[in-house]
Amino acid sequence: MDRFNLPADFTPAARHPQESKQLLYGRIIIPLAKLWINYVQRMDVHVLNPENMPATGGAMVAVNHTGYWDFVYGGIPAHFNGRRLVRFMAKKEIWGNKIVGALMSGMKHIPVDRANGQGSVREAISRLKAGQIVGIFPEATISRSFEIKEFRQGAAKIAHDAEVPLVPVTIWGSQRVWTKGRKPTWRPKDGRLVIKVGKPIDVTADSAETTERLHAAMVKQLEETQAEYERLYGPMPKGEYWVPARRGGSAPTLEEATVKDRADQVARKRKRAEAQEAQQRRQQEMAQERERATGINKVLVTVRQKFQK
Repeated sequence: MDRFNLPADFTPAARHPQESKQLLYGRIIIPLAKLWINYVQRMDVHVLNPENMPATGGAMVAVNHTGYWDFVYGGIPAHFNGRRLVRFMAKKEIWGNKIVGALMSGMKHIPVDRANGQGSVREAISRLKAGQIVGIFPEATISRSFEIKEFRQGAAKIAHDAEVPLVPVTIWGSQRVWTKGRKPTWRPKDGRLVIKVGKPIDVTADSAETTERLHAAMVKQLEETQAEYERLYGPMPKGEYWVPARRGGSAPTLEEATVKDRADQVARKRKRAEAQEAQQRRQQEMAQERERATGINKVLVTVRQKFQK
């Protein structure tokens, strides 16, 4: 049973000559992900306006972020319009797991160092100029309120510098599968997902202005996505954790979530600073140990320290 629903009048573009043949991502990972969505998660997926996803050339795809599966769901429209692949910009910590990191590298996703992201920006621009689709979450982290929160300007700047369209994608229903502060639901009851692809946003050299335009468009588009969800499945139940406060749910308001996000940001910066200080102390201690060592011990200490790294 295929649970992916596309508009009746939608005609998919011809398969991309290179991306549709990519072995790991295109021919192994995506078919497995579709099987997982169909038969494990049993998600009923509706894709709106997939024709707005470019079938050729580079494109910057901005996706709202409500759950940990968004990097999978956000690539669905591109797959159905030309079997294209979306390379997501994701925090580098994901690469810390050897197996997951190898898969992420194999699919050519882009690691982002939150403390210094210039390298990932340059890489994204290079990929876009080479004709790839790059996905980004302009909110940077999951929205606890399930509303569109503050955007960073990276998507606008990258799209402008690479001279590619900036395409907004909104997802509704991902938070029911796995979101921040909740355990994952491997087989959600009545799993439902609506994904909408908007028309490209006007991009100018003013990244702040473009970001405001993108934010406004995605706020409106998310409301349209939610409305389609309710048209298909009925009103969202009051009091549920996955329903926004403005719709009667128990999710925090956008303002409450923003306060928590900023507290988290301060905590992350403090943790990074402490880790850097600890690393510097360790390096100083190792250097002092090498200086104190004499004769053969100097060689042994150097070898031991190399393996300890």
